[in-house]
Amino acid sequence: MTQTTTGATPRPPELRLASGLMRSLRDDLFTDAFAYRPLALMRTDGPVVRRLPRGIRPQAAYLPYAVVVFTAFCVTMLASANNLYGGPPLQFLVLGLLAAGPVLMTLVRPVGAYWTMLAMTTALAVLSDRTMTWPWSPSTFLATLAVMTFVAMRVRPRAAAWMWGITLLYGTVLPILVGDGGNLGPMAFFSAVALLVVTVRNTRKEARREVIAQQEVTAVERDRRTLLEERTTIARELHDVVAHHMSVVAIQAEAAPYRVKNPPPELEAAFVTIRENAVAALTELRRVLGVVRSADYEAPDAPQPTLASLDGLLANVREAGLSVDKTVTGAVRELPQGVELSAYRIIQEALSNSLRHAPGAPAGVEVSYVLGGLGVRVVNGPAVGDVAPSPGAGHGITGMRERVAMLEGEMTAGETASGGYEVAVFIPVRRRPEPEEEPA
Repeated sequence: MTQTTTGATPRPPELRLASGLMRSLRDDLFTDAFAYRPLALMRTDGPVVRRLPRGIRPQAAYLPYAVVVFTAFCVTMLASANNLYGGPPLQFLVLGLLAAGPVLMTLVRPVGAYWTMLAMTTALAVLSDRTMTWPWSPSTFLATLAVMTFVAMRVRPRAAAWMWGITLLYGTVLPILVGDGGNLGPMAFFSAVALLVVTVRNTRKEARREVIAQQEVTAVERDRRTLLEERTTIARELHDVVAHHMSVVAIQAEAAPYRVKNPPPELEAAFVTIRENAVAALTELRRVLGVVRSADYEAPDAPQPTLASLDGLLANVREAGLSVDKTVTGAVRELPQGVELSAYRIIQEALSNSLRHAPGAPAGVEVSYVLGGLGVRVVNGPAVGDVAPSPGAGHGITGMRERVAMLEGEMTAGETASGGYEVAVFIPVRRRPEPEEEPA
């Protein structure tokens, strides 16, 4: 016995397309059509509003409300001015207020205002004369255009297309039902132009918003990548410093028992343990560094620079055209190699920034040996001459801050009152404990 399994018959593509269109119509113009959606205030930081006097700038935020209210006023006045046969002025004023109601309704319930406008147009078409725009009277014609425009500004372009199609269908079916000819051409043309302009405006605004958002994401990713690159550079440099000290510890621990005649076994075991721990630390250090070191990275042949090499750095930048002076205050002393290396790199980057961003400006380097640590200050004046500053990648300040944060220091960087730039850094240095004197 053979059993056949039949699945559900797939719907034709035409039916799926029609179903999708009906779903979009329902979502755009029927679902929560009369929901409360107040009109947002206008931003006051735009290029036009910023030129207004500061006293009236906050009131400019209510400009969209003023435009809607003024349009409703024009609709009311147009109905009153359409009193061609000398009828009661109050009657035409009421008709104008009825036509202006949906315009004001766009302030709080935009989609509902469109359906209300269609219902109001149907009611007023019975009372209005058969003019060239019937079934729209001059006031309802203006009100319908205004409502469609205001609603299109706040909905998706697809919803604007639905409104245009429904309006044309309405202008075609109503004259047929009433038994009188209508003129759909003016409404079809002017509403198409208005909705097209609004759709283009909304599309450009959305595209600009996406570009700004993408630029912000790109800037964040660029800063994060810069931070990681600087941390990798610091890790590479500090590897040589730490590896040197650990190698010295391992060598001294291995040689120490041979410097003492007949050392006790406990002392020999302690030195063996120290050497093993030092070698293990070196192995782990190299393994961790391999994660952040690129495959094409080559270790420097020369030792890592310290503040003792600062004169050579200043000579190089002077040859590049930078006039720089050095000032050293306090008692010069040997600092931990990590501190000396970071201070040297910070001064090097600050002087490089001076060469790029302030060509021709003099610079000054101050190194202060204080009781609690090391102070570094690099300041330059404004650019001199017609040489244009060279744009940088923005990595310099990020790298400085990363180095200072690693050493638990403090850093400030910013423009000076004279138009130059200043970088001030303080790196704390803990005092080394003095060796205890052996008893005589």
